[in-house]
Amino acid sequence: MREPFDLTTLIEPLLNWFKDHARVLPWRNEPTPYRVWVSEIMLQQTRVEAVKPYFDRFLKELPDVAALSDCPEEKLLKLWEGLGYYNRVRNMQIAAQTVMENYHGELPADYEALTKLKGIGHYTAGAIASIAFGIPVPAVDGNVLRVISRVTEDDADIMKASVRTAMEKDLLEIMPENRAGAFNQALMELGATVCLPNGAPLCEACPWKEVCRAQKSGRWRELPVKSKAKARRIEDRTVLVIKAEDKVLLHKRANKGLLAGLYEFPNVEGHLKEEEVITYLKKMGLSPIRLKKLEDSRHIFSHIEWHMTGYAVQIDETEQEYQNMLFVDVKETEEQYPIPAAFSRYTGYMNIRLGNDRYKEE
Repeated sequence: MREPFDLTTLIEPLLNWFKDHARVLPWRNEPTPYRVWVSEIMLQQTRVEAVKPYFDRFLKELPDVAALSDCPEEKLLKLWEGLGYYNRVRNMQIAAQTVMENYHGELPADYEALTKLKGIGHYTAGAIASIAFGIPVPAVDGNVLRVISRVTEDDADIMKASVRTAMEKDLLEIMPENRAGAFNQALMELGATVCLPNGAPLCEACPWKEVCRAQKSGRWRELPVKSKAKARRIEDRTVLVIKAEDKVLLHKRANKGLLAGLYEFPNVEGHLKEEEVITYLKKMGLSPIRLKKLEDSRHIFSHIEWHMTGYAVQIDETEQEYQNMLFVDVKETEEQYPIPAAFSRYTGYMNIRLGNDRYKEE
């Protein structure tokens, strides 16, 4: 921080504001350790409104640690379909199995023990410990880094682990003993609804408007300081929607790497022309009856960006087996086989609904 700032002066105004402005969220109604854990993992890199229906379905199907621990992988991935970053839920299952083995199926009421579970870092451990168990520890996410950087006019690079660690230490020293969960949630809420990451913050609605240094200096556009991430690698791909009557060909990806264990339409590197697609199909042992060019699409992963072009391919034989591929009924595809959102532009061609879209008519 540029100059000393008494963080204790922020506590009461923030908590008073939170009492009147906290959003009604399903995981807040009953903040058990398991519910807090599921919600925090889902909320990583995903908007609150998108998470709500996923959270409700996940808890209905897997209401506790034991159910999560025993869930078949394809069902688990299907429940997560559309949320992305599938390693999040895989790590949750590994952690659930550890909890079953070492803690009798109950998440430990211990911050350090929580951080040792697969997929639970300092932030998630802090959220579970403070919200579910009332342990006075901080939970520093991007929202918290932003609001504290702005109110104190701190221009340290929040991408540095040392900056996050220093902020966790500062907040730990002022954590209200009996209101740690509310305090952490209030910090997150302020960042999510008032001190916004994109566009102008809603300073007039902020409980800290009288003491915020960035607001007084007009430097809110500059804060927090965040070094640029490494540029994503661009990959061109051609997606093939191969169908025969009411069946579509799916390929199961390898169990390691990007989109591990998920199902996809067959696809290859590069943007193929029609004659190149026909040659590729013949090498697969397929004889296309009809070929139709589909629209282009793009999907962004953490470090890779796919630029896709697609073709719909009509064939009349489905008996032959292909390596790691199978023809499946469209309805079965929708209900049983987890397909990543990267292919959502092309699932629509087969009337296959993914994730939340499957439930909109219910």
